[in-house]
Amino acid sequence: MQQVLIEKPYEFVPPFQATWPARLFARLGFFRRNLRKVHGVIDHECRNLNRLRQSINEGHGVMLCPNHSRTADAVAMGFVARETPCEFFVMASWHLFNQGWFNRFMSRLLGGFSVNREGLDRQAIDEAVRILQYAKRPLLIFPEGTTSRTNDQLMALMEGPAFIARTAAKRRAKENGGKVVVHPVGIKYLFGGDIEHSAGQVLSEIEHRLTWKKKNHLPLVDRLVKVGNALLTLKELEHRLNVNAESTLRQRQTTMVNHLLDPLEAQWLGGPRREGIAVRIKNLRMKIFPELSRSALPADERKRRWQQLQDTYLAQQIDCYPDQYVTRFPSVDRILETVEKFEEDLTDHCQLHGKLRVIIEIDEAIEVSPERARGSNAGDPLMNSIRSALEKMLTRLQSESKMYVPPKT
Repeated sequence: MQQVLIEKPYEFVPPFQATWPARLFARLGFFRRNLRKVHGVIDHECRNLNRLRQSINEGHGVMLCPNHSRTADAVAMGFVARETPCEFFVMASWHLFNQGWFNRFMSRLLGGFSVNREGLDRQAIDEAVRILQYAKRPLLIFPEGTTSRTNDQLMALMEGPAFIARTAAKRRAKENGGKVVVHPVGIKYLFGGDIEHSAGQVLSEIEHRLTWKKKNHLPLVDRLVKVGNALLTLKELEHRLNVNAESTLRQRQTTMVNHLLDPLEAQWLGGPRREGIAVRIKNLRMKIFPELSRSALPADERKRRWQQLQDTYLAQQIDCYPDQYVTRFPSVDRILETVEKFEEDLTDHCQLHGKLRVIIEIDEAIEVSPERARGSNAGDPLMNSIRSALEKMLTRLQSESKMYVPPKT
């Protein structure tokens, strides 16, 4: 399990307010070195920046809501900051501020502030509302809440961004008649390297872990399916699940996720729930984790709770593999993402393959109404609009992926 839960009391980390450091770093292009060395991004293209410029020039409070498929996303938005030009405030998970003093200092310097994803963080919400209310800089929030490694498909969106935007819109309307707008942002990565070499190398390592002979005589898509099925089967065996041989991947995932989460929900929430996986996991962590971070629990209880948190992490991992993601649309980008996800889920790390080109597209502004529509069971209307816009952009952008063609034998 990656170190996304920090075992100490949460303390809100505010951003630095001065704009010159972010402006200087964008101008000097330091973020480009980070993208190249840490994330393998070597080229970029920003599209429709005029839409963002117009919203800023009109004095609106601006929220940017990108999809979040890679850890490079926030850094890649530096291209938007440089070319617009503007500076951002960025809401980021608290664990990112606990990776050494230098990372914490630089994150704050560049407009980052923390949010506690395992609790109700009123300070972070208030900070985000103030940023939009006074429209000093655009506010960057990733509504998926975590990275997915599925660039062409969104996870469930959190409703926090809508609450923040609507609260700020109410205050601006009351104070000066100003507006708050949301720009959905589509981020797409295109792999320009040798997919046979990059993906084949990782798959060979995983096959070795499984004590298999290398399957490099098979096309990559077939190897991916075999390895993915084997990894899920091992988890089913570990948890003694009897699965129908004809079950689809989604049915198997649902069975495993419910097997992991139902007992925890029975203990902590009064019974099994059937909301989205992200909501279920958040609700459980809000119950399980706080005492771990702020009190001296007995060693046995600490061990038990960490195991429960590991179960929520595994449930999240399993749910993040879309059914037929590679077989339905076998692009080199989807193949690379799936291989990276296999490796990351097994080792908490993945190799740097490089040769990535990022496209960042700004969508039309969505004006935020100060009032939420009543009587609707279809979810928050603002988040529905954001999701619809993101899905349209990602569908359009996926057509720019290169399709995988097995080499001729």
